[in-house]
Amino acid sequence: MTSAGTTPPPPDETPSTSPASGGSGSAGDPAADSSRGVPALADGSGGFAAELRDAISFRAFVLVVGGLLIQLAFIVSYLGAFHSPTPHRIPAAVVAPAQVAGQVVAQLNALPGESVKAVAVADEAEARRQIMNRTVDAAILINPAGKTDTLLVASAGGPSVSQTAAQIAQSVEKAQHRQVTVTDIKAPNKEDGRGLSSFYLVIGWVVGGYLTASILGVAGGARPVNRHRTAIRLGTLALFSVVSGLGGAIIVDPVFSALPGHFTALWAIGALVVFSAAAVTTALQTLFGIIGIGLAILLFVVMGNPSAGGVYPASLLPRFWSAIGQSLPPGAGTTAVRNTVYFGGSATAGPLWVLAAYALAGVVVAMATVVVRDRRAGAGAPAATGTVTA
Repeated sequence: MTSAGTTPPPPDETPSTSPASGGSGSAGDPAADSSRGVPALADGSGGFAAELRDAISFRAFVLVVGGLLIQLAFIVSYLGAFHSPTPHRIPAAVVAPAQVAGQVVAQLNALPGESVKAVAVADEAEARRQIMNRTVDAAILINPAGKTDTLLVASAGGPSVSQTAAQIAQSVEKAQHRQVTVTDIKAPNKEDGRGLSSFYLVIGWVVGGYLTASILGVAGGARPVNRHRTAIRLGTLALFSVVSGLGGAIIVDPVFSALPGHFTALWAIGALVVFSAAAVTTALQTLFGIIGIGLAILLFVVMGNPSAGGVYPASLLPRFWSAIGQSLPPGAGTTAVRNTVYFGGSATAGPLWVLAAYALAGVVVAMATVVVRDRRAGAGAPAATGTVTA
């Protein structure tokens, strides 16, 4: 017995402590479970179910659904563009005697599906000039004194369209009991394979631009906290673009000799391509947060890559992809590189303006968004303070 008249518990029993007694907690106490790192449900139980409920938030669900939609859009876009290439209004020149030129042009323009858009030109020299300045993709030279005509192509502008033009010409000539020989006046460099180096180079630059901008967004916050941080991020991306453009030019010129002889021009184009993608990605993140990364992938990869004219030029793509291709950085960049290397810089002004417009728009939108947000925050702060003091 004790002095208080109570019996002590047996040695194998431990006294229980109720919450009211101020003890350290019990096995059924939700707060105690939480303190041990196990989230508690409303009924006081914890474990996997609680973790599952906490992990699957509405934001996480939306992001996963967004990823699924981008994946499906990627498949649809690539298959839609490439599953069945069909010629549509391939620009072609016709050199023929005046008495038959109009007839040949009308015959070509009447082909099923409007596969050719033919125009008559004065002579072979003019036809070659128009091919080299990218006005037309091919030219047919009619020989009135014989039964063999000549088709001029420049496969450096896209081997697939040159092959398609040759197939069309052979089909038309066969129906007229004539033959055609194909002359390639500008083939890709030996190390350029099927003339796809321009496309792969630009795709690498675009990926570098939006990927680096995305990484900076993840590391420092998708939405920069103020205009100074935004300017610093854009400045960093500008420096990265210069280095990235240089790296790409080194790889395709001295390393692989795929696109030799235009090192400085390719460096400049590459820097512009990279910065256009990076600036737009930054602007999209500033506007939409992390969702902006998905929008950048949608713009540059899902829509931009298949419509760029690398694998199939615009005249072989379905109308949607043909229409948007040259208005997006992958297509504009591919055309600028290809025409610089193979066609003396012809028809590069338009693509370069497109790239410059994306770069400028990205900078302006990113900075303007942050400035507007800062002003709204500054205008709201005094009002909030006044309300509290009142």
